[in-house]
Amino acid sequence: MGLSGAPMRVGMFGGAFDPPHHAHRALAEAAMAQLGLDRLHVVPTGDAWHKSRALTPAAQRLAMARLAFSTLPRVEVDDRELRRSGPTYSVDTLRELQAEHPGALLYLLMGEDQAAGFSRWHAWEEVARLAVLCVAGRGTGEGISALRAVPGVRLQAIAMPPMAASSTEIRARLTAGQDIADLVDPAVASYIESHHLYRPT
Repeated sequence: MGLSGAPMRVGMFGGAFDPPHHAHRALAEAAMAQLGLDRLHVVPTGDAWHKSRALTPAAQRLAMARLAFSTLPRVEVDDRELRRSGPTYSVDTLRELQAEHPGALLYLLMGEDQAAGFSRWHAWEEVARLAVLCVAGRGTGEGISALRAVPGVRLQAIAMPPMAASSTEIRARLTAGQDIADLVDPAVASYIESHHLYRPT
């Protein structure tokens, strides 16, 4: 049960976090506040079947996620997908969270880009049955429009100001030798620097 005796509210926020940045943390904070979550699982993806590029090694993405989210109360960086062998799917993690928190309401956080491609997710119908889909944005984007057209989806918009940060831009800046201090937590920036990540090879 949640803090008030109501059903516990458990969120899942999955992603490559390659690297995690200010917009990721802002979404976690907004979701905790707007959805009244009792717990949020931040879940770095393991073998990302849908990614066309190779991800940074799992241990380094996990370490960066812990640096980025560790100071947020009731937020846990969850390594279960990194420990699975083979492709990792959100539906498997949601099933596990449901089993761990019987009777809880599950909330799946995603950005507009993920929402726009939701009907291509593995077992997306079951994902929609298991969790309320929570999309970051102003409620007018392509992702929310796409989800509104899917039968049976429970949809919640998370109000967020527009933010420039993206992992793609951060990697591009680093490859070009540019500064990223305005886009990531200082501890994440230090980790990237000390481990020589995203540098030209």
